[in-house]
Amino acid sequence: MKSWVSKAINIINADYQRSADTHLIKLEQIAFRDIDIYLKDESTHPTGSLKHRLARSLFLYALCNGKIVEGTTVVEASSGSTAVSEAYFAKMIGVPFVAVMPKSTAQSKIALIERYGGQCHFVDCPTQMHSEATKVAHELNGYFMDQFLFAERATDWRGNNNIAESIFEQMKAEPHPIPHTVVMSAGTGGTSATIGRYIRYKGLSSQLVVVDPEFSVFFDSFKNNDHTLTATRGSRIEGIGRPKVEASFQHDVIDDMIAVPDAASIATMRWLNNTMGIKAGPSTGTNLWGALSVAQQMISKGESGSIVTLMCDSGERYANTYYDTLWVAKTIGSTQTYEDKLSNIELAY
Repeated sequence: MKSWVSKAINIINADYQRSADTHLIKLEQIAFRDIDIYLKDESTHPTGSLKHRLARSLFLYALCNGKIVEGTTVVEASSGSTAVSEAYFAKMIGVPFVAVMPKSTAQSKIALIERYGGQCHFVDCPTQMHSEATKVAHELNGYFMDQFLFAERATDWRGNNNIAESIFEQMKAEPHPIPHTVVMSAGTGGTSATIGRYIRYKGLSSQLVVVDPEFSVFFDSFKNNDHTLTATRGSRIEGIGRPKVEASFQHDVIDDMIAVPDAASIATMRWLNNTMGIKAGPSTGTNLWGALSVAQQMISKGESGSIVTLMCDSGERYANTYYDTLWVAKTIGSTQTYEDKLSNIELAY
């Protein structure tokens, strides 16, 4: 058993050694005076999203804790990107994988999970995912990976080339090397916990601002210091926002939060594509709206500095949903108000 686990860990570590770091893109076109905005492009991972880092950490955490052995079926509750990445690692080490997800998950993500040999198990509503994943894992005598519980503890927040260390290393040669603010959205809360802890560990002055979509309880939970909040439906921005406060969501490492309307997320995602040719997913729209909001606050205070946010995945996965005008009108509603606001941002060409 130990020899199989050792082999599996070596296989995952070898994949890590073959993978280069992701790019940090300066959005040169945004003409804010002495305020620079950067996108950490996580779409270049082998599985195409930020969740590649999380999936690798979760597999190593489970293997080292004796939860996955040869033949163990791995089960996860995921709206898509985490499941895609976990299916990749499950195939790599030769264990079965089942993703429990809402029926509304983008077909492109479902196809990727199945391409890596995973199976998809559907529920009607995101609020059903956790209980159904627990049930499926029990029935299959498998292991529920439970990203929402283990995300914040599976990653080494002190360094080891985690996303926080990568961002700050890549910023060293920039005009404002220590970001004024890092802006990001939360799904599990694991990445925000990593970045917030790293900032404190290194004694950095950067602020961590977390953005939250509609129908997610994280924003209200943070503002009211209430960890018990729940919602009756899930987020419409795939991959972020939760109907309950997850264990990995660490309030105390966050400096502030911004609630972002879903229409603003979609308008910003499309604005990024139309003005700069960067086709990202909807959670990137949420992140960038938050970064632009922080920039406006800095301008009003006469501040200068840099803002870093995340491009979580590519927009190619959402051609039939968030980039489809009819689908957006039916599912989200009009984005015109936010498109008008974005059109007023001065661009440098």
